[in-house]
Amino acid sequence: MSSPTEESVRRNSESEAGGAETPEHDPHYEPIVSLPLVDIQTNEEEEEELVKIRARLYRYDTGDHEWKERGTGDVKLLRHKVNNSVRVVMRRDKTLKVCANHFITPDIRMNVHCGSDKAFNWSVFADYADETCKQELLAIKFGNPQNAELWKTKFAEAQEIVRTKCSLYTQDQSSDDESSITRSEDTDTPEPKSSDKTEDEAKKDQGENKDSDGVVLKLKELKVESE
Repeated sequence: MSSPTEESVRRNSESEAGGAETPEHDPHYEPIVSLPLVDIQTNEEEEEELVKIRARLYRYDTGDHEWKERGTGDVKLLRHKVNNSVRVVMRRDKTLKVCANHFITPDIRMNVHCGSDKAFNWSVFADYADETCKQELLAIKFGNPQNAELWKTKFAEAQEIVRTKCSLYTQDQSSDDESSITRSEDTDTPEPKSSDKTEDEAKKDQGENKDSDGVVLKLKELKVESE
């Protein structure tokens, strides 16, 4: 039998031998199925970003008559490169699900929410966050007053871009101008009345009247002779 001292020495030697550094083994296996890279379209490829700020969005539930949180994430103003339309787009963190998606119109009013210097509310006629057109009353809250003021300024700039450069609104203004010019021309130069006749037509009518008078006289003479 070995003594306790020898047993401890043997264990120490075994532990030292087992603790010796060994080269790391990193096996590599080729995948059985190769998955191609997929280019995901976000429908933002033809738009440029005007501003992006982190915020929290709420919507007013008309059924329960209360504000409900819709998500937290980055809210963006995106300007289309061709027709100059601007829309509000916001996606939730992690899931990236859309929680706000609507176009900006010149008649939207950005109101201070509950007297806070970090929150605003506004009403939109058509929001497509749920992939269906819905009228919504939205509220947004920022982390500090500086971000809130930046959002308000950029929103007003976007409304000015839409009003002056968006093809939808500029076409309406041009059509209104053309119609006003047409109406003014109509009032200045009225069309001739249908009762007005030319000189040739008047002479023709006089000739027809004379012929009819001659026919009447001949009929009277025939009647006298027959008697």
